[in-house]
Amino acid sequence: MRGGSVPAHVWLVLGVAICGVSSAGAIFTHVDEIPPLLRASWRLQLTALILAPFALWQVNTLQPDIKSKLYELSTVKIILASGIFLALHFGFWVTSLDYTSLTHSLLFVTAHPLVILVGMFFFVRKPNRLELLGGIAAFAGAAISMLDTGDVQGDRSVTVFGDQLAFLGAVFVVGYFVCGRILREWMPLFLYAFQVTLIGGLLLIPASWILESEFSNFGAFGYFGHETLLWFVLLAFIAGILGHTGINYCLKHVSPLLISISVTLEPVLGSIIGWMFFSTGVPGTWTWIGGPILMIGIISIVYGEHLTNQTSLDNMKELVEAE
Repeated sequence: MRGGSVPAHVWLVLGVAICGVSSAGAIFTHVDEIPPLLRASWRLQLTALILAPFALWQVNTLQPDIKSKLYELSTVKIILASGIFLALHFGFWVTSLDYTSLTHSLLFVTAHPLVILVGMFFFVRKPNRLELLGGIAAFAGAAISMLDTGDVQGDRSVTVFGDQLAFLGAVFVVGYFVCGRILREWMPLFLYAFQVTLIGGLLLIPASWILESEFSNFGAFGYFGHETLLWFVLLAFIAGILGHTGINYCLKHVSPLLISISVTLEPVLGSIIGWMFFSTGVPGTWTWIGGPILMIGIISIVYGEHLTNQTSLDNMKELVEAE
C-alpha cells in the first residue's frame, strides 16, 4: 500500500492523530493541581482501561504458537523494560511541564532522534553527512532556545532544569521505542500497548507516593470522582487512543519517514493548542529563532537515517539479485 496511492481517509486519520498527540502537553498543564508523577500515572491507567477490551479480544484471536510466546521469559523481560522506560519517559516529561514552558518542554521531549543519533555514533555506525549536519543544527537550536531562560510564557518560566527534565523524557522514550520494535514484529498492537501502558501507570504510583507529598490528597486511583476526570479521559482517549493508535494505523499505509517528520510538528501544534485553549503564552524571541533550527536539525537526522536505511536495503537487493 505504501508504494501505491494512499486512501484519502488515511490523511484524515494522520492529521487527527498528530493533533491528538500534540494536545497532551497542553492538557497536562491544565490539570497541574495534581502532582506530575500522579498525573502521568492517571493518564496511563485510564489509557490501559480503554485498551483492555481490545487487548482481550486480540488475546482470544491469537494463534497458539504466538500465544505461547507471550509467556516466554525473554518476552516478559522486554515487556517489563518497555513499561519501565514508558514510566520514566512520562514521569520526566510531565514533571518538566511544571518547570518550563510548554513550548520548551515539547521541543526537548521530541528531540529523541538526536538521542538515537548519539547512540548510533557510539555503538552502531558513524553518521552520514546529513545526520551530522542535523545533529549540529539540533544542538545549536537547543542552545539558542535556552537563551530564553527566565522568560515568562503564560504561567511558566523557561528554566534549564525543566528543559533537562524534558530531554530526559526523550532519552527514555528511545528505550521504549527499541522494546516496541522488537515485540511489535509479532505481538498485536492493542495487546502490546495495554501491557506496557498498565505497567507504566502502576510503576508511577509508588514513585508518586515516595516523591510527592501531595499524593495522599488524591490517592493512586483518585481520578474516580475527581473534578479533573473528564480531562484525564480526554488525555487517554485523544492523545493515547486517537493519537498513538492512529499513528500506528497510518504506518500500514504511509512511510515511517513521513510519520516521523509529521511527529516533529508536535512542538508547533502543541504550542498553538496551548495558546488558543489554555493560555500557555507565546514563546520568547530566542525560542522563535532556536526552535525552528532545532526542528530542522531533527528532521535532517530523521531523513538522513532514512537515506542510510534505504541504501542498505538497495544493497541487500542487489546482492540477492546477483546470487
